[in-house]
Amino acid sequence: MKKENDLSEHFDSNEFACHCGCGYKDINKELIVVLEDVRNHFGQPVSIHSGCRCPSHNAAVKGASKSQHLLGTAADIVVKNRTSALVADYLEHKYPDKYGVGRYASFTHVDVRSNKSRWNG
Repeated sequence: MKKENDLSEHFDSNEFACHCGCGYKDINKELIVVLEDVRNHFGQPVSIHSGCRCPSHNAAVKGASKSQHLLGTAADIVVKNRTSALVADYLEHKYPDKYGVGRYASFTHVDVRSNKSRWNG
C-alpha cells in the first residue's frame, strides 16, 4: 500500500530531505527511476547518503556552487553489500552517454543532468 511520502516501491521522499531540516525534498522523478534500476539490478537496498540540499546546507558541506543536489536531481548513494566502485561501474555502463557519476571511497554520486559527466572524488 502506497503511503503519502512514497516516491516508488523502495524510496520515500523523506530519504531525500535536506539534512539541515529546512524541509526541501523536491526530488526529480527521473532520478527515482535510475535509483529503482540500481536497486533492482543489485537486489539490495539503496541508502541515500545525501539527496536534496538547500543553498545554505550546500555551502555548509562545501558542495559545488552549481551542484545537482540543489536542483533535486542528484543523490549520493550506498548499495548494501556492494562497493561504491561496483555501483559506479554499473551506472557508467548502463548510461554511457548521459548523467553524472562521481566515484568516492564510501559512496557513489549519481545525477540525471542531460549531459555526461564523470569524476573521482
